[in-house]
Amino acid sequence: MYAVVGCSDCSALWIVEGRPATTQCPRCGTTRKHEKRRKFVETDDEDHAREVRSSMLANRQDHGEAFAELDSFSEMEGRLDDAGPSDEAVLEAAGVDTEEVAAAAERSEGGAGGGQSRTEIVLSALRECEAPTEADVIDYATERGVPADYVRDALAKLRRRGEVTESGGTYRRL
Repeated sequence: MYAVVGCSDCSALWIVEGRPATTQCPRCGTTRKHEKRRKFVETDDEDHAREVRSSMLANRQDHGEAFAELDSFSEMEGRLDDAGPSDEAVLEAAGVDTEEVAAAAERSEGGAGGGQSRTEIVLSALRECEAPTEADVIDYATERGVPADYVRDALAKLRRRGEVTESGGTYRRL
């Protein structure tokens, strides 16, 4: 259930979903019991509530006739993807290599590292390898796309933070 409600203090209009106990005006912040708020329309269709609120706002500003000539929200929303340049065109105009962006997105969404961060991959290496040495951790991580320099730095940081210990060249999680 959606309701277009108004504030008696500042005349703001907004849409409320459901039937909350109280509502707070987004403009002036006054809080009132929901049943005390004036409801201009109650509907099960969010788009209908949006249309009513928009129409009321347009009429307040003497633009009711112009608003009446517009398509509905759902029709305009359907055309939204066709408006303006594509994401690729914007990135290319800014000098960004879109193929590199796509490759980075694939890596971050579970490509070579399975969706893990570099640090998580290093920690996984410590968990998966039996008596892991620095070389073992580097091998494990580089197979998953983590540079060897990063692995060395991560092991040093983990050691300083007390999350891992190194004894005789072998690492162990604490």
